[in-house]
Amino acid sequence: MGLKVTTQQILDVSELQKKTKEELLTIAESMDIENGAGLISLRKEDMIVRIAHNHPDPYSLRGSGTLDMMNDGYGFLRQNGFRTGPGDIYVSQSQIRRFVLRNGDTIGGNVRPPKGGERYFGLVKVDSVNGMDPADARGRPIFEDLTPIFPERQLVLETVPANLITRTIDLFSPIGRGQRGLIVAPPKAGKTTILKDIAKGVTANNPDVHIMVVLIGERPEEVTDIQRSIQGEVFASTFDESVEDQCRMADLALERAKRLVESNMDVLILMDSITRATRAYNLVLPSSGRTLSGGIDPVAVYPPKKFFGAARNVEGGGSLTIIANCLVDTGSRMDEVIYEEFKGTGNMELHLDRRLAERRIFPAVDIARSSTRREELFFDEATLKQLWLLRRMVGLLGNDTVEVTEKILDRLSRTKNNADFLTNLSQPE
Repeated sequence: MGLKVTTQQILDVSELQKKTKEELLTIAESMDIENGAGLISLRKEDMIVRIAHNHPDPYSLRGSGTLDMMNDGYGFLRQNGFRTGPGDIYVSQSQIRRFVLRNGDTIGGNVRPPKGGERYFGLVKVDSVNGMDPADARGRPIFEDLTPIFPERQLVLETVPANLITRTIDLFSPIGRGQRGLIVAPPKAGKTTILKDIAKGVTANNPDVHIMVVLIGERPEEVTDIQRSIQGEVFASTFDESVEDQCRMADLALERAKRLVESNMDVLILMDSITRATRAYNLVLPSSGRTLSGGIDPVAVYPPKKFFGAARNVEGGGSLTIIANCLVDTGSRMDEVIYEEFKGTGNMELHLDRRLAERRIFPAVDIARSSTRREELFFDEATLKQLWLLRRMVGLLGNDTVEVTEKILDRLSRTKNNADFLTNLSQPE
């Protein structure tokens, strides 16, 4: 069915960006736009402009997007996967100052089509800022002024008995709201699958948490797979795009998350990977004249550390949880240096083991090396004693990572949930 546009109908330019050329042609024909046959030869963006210019009520044109501010003070509302594109909406410097808009804000309002010589739609009136009235949004706190405290509420990931990935994480590296975690992984160890399962577990058990996935230098097919697999926002810049775009995408994702936390929301960022993000910053930032082992400039480590360090549980409400992949055993000295720089900065680490992955034992988790700081804040006393008993039992199994993980996974698979597994710990196999 085609969309019949009337004078009373509000036309959302942002929604038009999501439609196909055939759907746009149907809308144009319903508006009796002349030369309908010639519209099909136009680019999609030009068709949207033609439809907007012919809308019977110019005051009912609307648009929305995430604000990406430029160095000169103006900005754009990004549409298509937060990438730059012809469908972006221009936001003037005066509007940004008037409404105290911040980088990463989600803005909605009235727009106008581009005039002669202009390339973008323009924002003419701001109606909402992150779902709030613009007047209320002015009183928001600043993220950097919020008080960080230890994570106190666990994000339970366990869903079905057969999903051993999330069950293993809940037992050995539990994730709390505000956690700053590293997944330390060699190539082909299943790190991307773990991120997807974490997202699905959070969606199932913690629907109030806003999920964001940041993919830097990833393969295009992996981006598509993530977009189709999770319910959340995906900020992606593939390996074939410029390093400037990769850095911009990481910066925009962080600012977007900060704005949500300022509104007392709980946000989860899953990043793949912090190693590739650091490599990108190493190429973009001006050289300091000093070089660490592996060819990395010390200045290049600061932006990704700022990103990772933003994870925090906020006193009084809201949290930003960041779980990031960190690559090791790649054969690159630079990657090893990057891992050394980030080791110890998080309060949760999940180590994956190449030997387990080579034997097709998944999840390929090195249980003995994986842990969470201050995990006692998540559990009651009885559960905590059971977890400590489990840790002691793991230590008694020996130093063979493959054997230890195999035994734990085998016993996990024979129980219906983690509570049942912990209850039967003292029972003989």
